[in-house]
Amino acid sequence: MAFGEHTSKSIIGTKSHELLGKKIVLCVTGSVATIRSPDIARELMRLGADVYVVMTKMAEHVVHPDMFHWSTGNPVVTELTGGIEHIQYGGEHKEHADLILVAPSTANTIGKVAAGIDDTPVTTLLTTAIGAGIPVIIAPAMHASMYKHPIVNENIRKLQGIGVEVLMPRFEEGKAKIPGTEEIVAAVVKKLTKSQDLRGKRILITAGPTRAYIDAFRYITNPSSGKMGVAIAEDALERGAEVTLVYGPATTPPPPNAKVVKIETTEQMLDTVVSELKAKKYDAAILSAAASDWGPADRKMEKTPSSQGEWTLKLKALPKIIAEVKKADPKVFLVGFKAEYDITEEELIDRSYKRLKEMKMNLIVANDVSKENRGFNVDTNEVYIIDPKRDVLHISLTSKKEIAGRLIDKVRDRIKA
Repeated sequence: MAFGEHTSKSIIGTKSHELLGKKIVLCVTGSVATIRSPDIARELMRLGADVYVVMTKMAEHVVHPDMFHWSTGNPVVTELTGGIEHIQYGGEHKEHADLILVAPSTANTIGKVAAGIDDTPVTTLLTTAIGAGIPVIIAPAMHASMYKHPIVNENIRKLQGIGVEVLMPRFEEGKAKIPGTEEIVAAVVKKLTKSQDLRGKRILITAGPTRAYIDAFRYITNPSSGKMGVAIAEDALERGAEVTLVYGPATTPPPPNAKVVKIETTEQMLDTVVSELKAKKYDAAILSAAASDWGPADRKMEKTPSSQGEWTLKLKALPKIIAEVKKADPKVFLVGFKAEYDITEEELIDRSYKRLKEMKMNLIVANDVSKENRGFNVDTNEVYIIDPKRDVLHISLTSKKEIAGRLIDKVRDRIKA
């Protein structure tokens, strides 16, 4: 440590050098979770980062700026001055920050950033940094009911749509609590150190639901939101892969850098998958879509009148998309998904392994959608990834983004071998 340097900087790099030479700005907003922020700063420093803190006035009511000065060894920004701190940290020049981390972020700050409102040092820095293309990670913390507000969710989706990473909060005691320090730090490391380990690889992904029409415009479907498939596509894109997303009518915005082929029915998804596999060489096909298994035996192109009192439907099994993949390309690395409802862990693994062998898959991802916060239309899941040797990787309840990363790790290891 050099003479005159703040003693807190002596911890930089004491755990690893993963973030050595990286300049990270930690933005802190007015949540009680602000008491966690000094620990987050210190952990980033132990991995080699130099951390600078920018605070809102409301955050100062929770933790005094002196605590952050001590934690990081750097002066703390509590207001913007003639030093134009937002440009210093987030402007378009060589000395800007490598990453902006907002931990914790209130719903108020999320809404302002999504609307481009700059009325605090944090929001002004974020607008500047996003415009300059600097990576931004946001870790929300608020009451659960606030997080569930449709406009808050819309604001989060808007930020995700422009490339801002929003971490999944922990739902405990009626609150959407800030993610754990370990998870936040891991997200920063992943963002700043992820190698382009899939550059030159081409991956086909299916996502979302499909529709089985029963008359001219009514249809059978399921609650799939496309969140899992989109998370897989985003992770593969971040690693440099060329991604084609065959996407059913879901609610989650697809990633902007993927080739997106929108379809409606199971038959359309099947035709698209087969034609893509025959038209070009794909290294992997990941079929995460919840394609409808059943459709009408006889569809009439008319509106069925409700005045008839009752309506009896005869359904037929629809084609299994995954059964056609290896026929189209026997060498493609095939990953399937299997959802079950209210069965034991042993049954889930047995049924999934049987399906893997039948369909000649290389991996299968299984989950039980009967459990809370797992499966359809939520941001989290618990899964079992099974290979042909019946080796099982159990990933306990976590974000679909985390699951996507773990799955792509496995795919990468096998298609790179």
